[in-house]
Amino acid sequence: MTVADVPPRVTATLEELLANEPEPLDRPVDFSHAPTGRTRFTLRTFLRPHRLALAGGALLVVLETLALQAGPLLTQRGIDHGVIPQDKGALLIAGGLYVVAVVASVVLMRMRIAFTGRLGQSLVKRLRVMVFTHIQRLSQAFFTEERVGRVLTRMTSDIEALTLLLQDGIVNLLVQGLTLAVVVTVLFTLDAELALVVVLGIVPLMAALTLWFRKRSDTAYAVERERLADVLTDLQENLSGTRVVTAFSRGERNTVTHRAFLGRLRAAKIEVGRVAATYGPGVDAVGALGEALVLVIGGRMLLRGELTLGELTAFVLYLTAFFAPIQQLVNLYNSYQAGRAAVRKIDELLSHEPTVVERPGAHELPPVAGRVVLEGVRHEYRPGTPVLQDVDLVVEAGETIALVGPTGAGKSTLAKLITRTYDPTAGRVTVDGHDLRDVTLPSLRRQVGVVPQEPFLFTGTIRDNLLLGRSDATDDEVREACELIGLRDLMDGLPLGLDTPVLERGVALSSGERQLIALARALLPRPRVLVLDEATSNLDLASEAAVERAFDVLLEGRTAVIIAHRLSTAMRADRVAVVADGRVVELGTHDELVAAGGVYAQMYATWMSHAGG
Repeated sequence: MTVADVPPRVTATLEELLANEPEPLDRPVDFSHAPTGRTRFTLRTFLRPHRLALAGGALLVVLETLALQAGPLLTQRGIDHGVIPQDKGALLIAGGLYVVAVVASVVLMRMRIAFTGRLGQSLVKRLRVMVFTHIQRLSQAFFTEERVGRVLTRMTSDIEALTLLLQDGIVNLLVQGLTLAVVVTVLFTLDAELALVVVLGIVPLMAALTLWFRKRSDTAYAVERERLADVLTDLQENLSGTRVVTAFSRGERNTVTHRAFLGRLRAAKIEVGRVAATYGPGVDAVGALGEALVLVIGGRMLLRGELTLGELTAFVLYLTAFFAPIQQLVNLYNSYQAGRAAVRKIDELLSHEPTVVERPGAHELPPVAGRVVLEGVRHEYRPGTPVLQDVDLVVEAGETIALVGPTGAGKSTLAKLITRTYDPTAGRVTVDGHDLRDVTLPSLRRQVGVVPQEPFLFTGTIRDNLLLGRSDATDDEVREACELIGLRDLMDGLPLGLDTPVLERGVALSSGERQLIALARALLPRPRVLVLDEATSNLDLASEAAVERAFDVLLEGRTAVIIAHRLSTAMRADRVAVVADGRVVELGTHDELVAAGGVYAQMYATWMSHAGG
């Protein structure tokens, strides 16, 4: 299947998405390759820049709460000064003020919800940009060690949990907390003795219950977040490896494994629910006990003339309002715990610093000829386990050198050091005498290009993928690169040409077409040094011939380091470096190494025998 077979409905959908694509950010993103020296990510540090807006929201909360809690007090005034003395005027005034308070509370609530909703969305947008930018800054070492599914969890479920806390949780926490403070103040104003009975008899029970809930729920929520991350990680791996799953008929076995992950998540959620199920009814029971005490004690005080009917009625109403915020806070505590666990996970992600960073005072890499030198290079992915040892290698400007050797010998690591995907543990890598650690990363990337064995194409158009390395290239330059690489026939055969949509990972293109696009993408920025993981090992003969012709164009006049999986590629290089056990054990032209009768000669003899030579 080629990209020409893309269904029209897919093209229409893509055009619709592009038409509705949001505008760029209204301010540039802070994307630096220098060490951040950041402080820990907490809600306090995250919200501090928005403290004025938060203060405005808090003011609306205060006004709303005062309007909402005016009702019972106005009821008391209406009973004591209107109903009992049969004063219709006082009753109408109390009723009118009650209506005003209700209308004011509705208006203030609407203003508060609209204001805090906009503020919450702004905060969430800022958080998503912050996390995504940090992920973009991280070095490849992080993605080698961390499972992609866990990173996705940080960007999805964790941020969603924090979103609920920012948009609803914090505001409701203020509303209920302030309501509680207002109610307690009014209770003591109405009758200090009766209020003291409530506080001394009920609050300690509520406090003990809450402390127990906090301790148990902290542990339960932490376990739940971990189990959810495991589920999403397993799901992501199965989606990414769907071809392998099908090829090896792993569907049933993988379903059993996923059910096990879901079972552990279910158990964690049941534990969370069990804790909440104990706490919620417990709060209700304590609240009912409080109301019973007030009715008994307050009723006796009413009969003795120590309390008016209006005051007792207001006290009962406020007592309901006293326990309602506590019950709401119980529900909010679930959101708070989920958000708190999410903050810890996001902080853990943000605590990872890039391992490849720009030194203070790093300078722009000037235009280079492309002479690459490795001096005494040693590299370890894990301390004490060297992958490369004492490597000295010179690649002259404009020279093509092939790296050959057994799997695990260190070829890919050498390529990663030359492109500065990693920094060597010892020694240094230079281009035209410039230590790669002393130059800015963007200037290095512009002059040192990479073509992987399996090219990755992003969802978008062919043009979008070609412009990844040089967004300011003109249409003429893009077409020239395509023609030089050999993409002209493909472009001419597509109805939309360069604007043809590319589906996810370029699945609608053949392997050869994807590779040619990757080569054209590498050619467009005009790099002086190219590192290539041989891209012909998985191609048919026709595609391989087309890619090899494109190689000749791409490498002309440039320094190239090729990881050669086939000796046919090594034979075309100017020199061959044989890598074994983390060292360059042989170096020379193909003919020289064959004549020397060493490791390369044995590899060549084996290859020839298998090739039928």
